[in-house]
Amino acid sequence: MTRVRTDCDPRNPLVLSYLGLRRAIGVIGMSLPFVLALGGLLLDGRGIQPSMSDYYYTGMRDVFVGSLCAIAVFLCSYRYDRPDAIAGAVAGVAAVGVALFPTTRGGLEAGQDAAGVVHLVCAAVFFLTLAWFCLGLFTRTHPDVPPTPAKRRRNAVYRVCGGLVLLGVAASALSPLLPANLVAAVHPVFWAEALAVVAFGVAWFVKGETILQDAGSPRPGRERAGSRT
Repeated sequence: MTRVRTDCDPRNPLVLSYLGLRRAIGVIGMSLPFVLALGGLLLDGRGIQPSMSDYYYTGMRDVFVGSLCAIAVFLCSYRYDRPDAIAGAVAGVAAVGVALFPTTRGGLEAGQDAAGVVHLVCAAVFFLTLAWFCLGLFTRTHPDVPPTPAKRRRNAVYRVCGGLVLLGVAASALSPLLPANLVAAVHPVFWAEALAVVAFGVAWFVKGETILQDAGSPRPGRERAGSRT
């Protein structure tokens, strides 16, 4: 498989393609929780659901499944470097699993059927891989090129986003320990998942060089020659 090099002409469509993939993933991630919440309210007259996955059982089912499948396609198509490609494939397959194996209706209190168990495992793999993208992959710097000030700022954003993804995962896992009436009123799993998904989206949006570019870049989307962004 041909590796996309970072020192090629930024006008090369191969370079633009992975920058575009990053931005597309970021936009979907940042917008998905809000689209689900607003769509559920407008289409079904329902408030916030117990989790993002519970929108599978609302009029936003197609949006939920379609968005996850779109993210999966983008992640599986991501070929920036070998470790990124492997992580993208893992996260992409996990995203498909989250989309195609629905969460058990009624949540953990109702017990988990087989599809629900697969859903939970895939969701865990998906979020943990996204955290690895932020903390372990996006923060890399070419060993022969000192990081620019903009790169250091981007790395700070990636680390914060990765930490927020892990915080969202931990909050979701610990939510069953909360009082049932509080869970029913606040829906902590939804907000924890929303935090993780938005943080993941922000990291990918920044990785697409839409903001926090290196000084002197002639136009949005240009990769700095010889460096990891």
